[in-house]
Amino acid sequence: MVKRRVFKSTIGNILVVEDGDAIVEISLFNGKSMINDSSALLDITERQLKEYFNGERKTFDIPLCRNGTEFQLKVWRRLSEIPYGTTKTYGEIAKEIGFPKAARAVGGACNKNPIIIVVPCHRVVGANGGMVGFACGIDVKEKLLELEKDIEDN
Repeated sequence: MVKRRVFKSTIGNILVVEDGDAIVEISLFNGKSMINDSSALLDITERQLKEYFNGERKTFDIPLCRNGTEFQLKVWRRLSEIPYGTTKTYGEIAKEIGFPKAARAVGGACNKNPIIIVVPCHRVVGANGGMVGFACGIDVKEKLLELEKDIEDN
């Protein structure tokens, strides 16, 4: 059974969607109603995300279910391995998953990532280190990277 929860964060309202025993979506929510389904997994996910935003958490321990193409799944698995407070370029990710000429396709997979923050597509930057592409907006990407930089500096 699908359950949903919306809560406030420093980057806007966050929607968390659970299906069965796994989280299938974490995204920004632009709707007006605050959804608050009840479940232990939604409670855990909300707590861990709030800890992240408060600078108290660098990794997540929640079950995820990722649905995508084989290529997208490879990209998303690799994104999950990028350490907190660091970045990789789209080209680096492409090389690391065995598709050295697929930087643009990596960007497309990042754009389709349904589980933001926990699968940290915000940690992927342009070849020159610039802030390019982010489904939630460059301003949100910058806020997330700044949050991680500030915590790492302390």
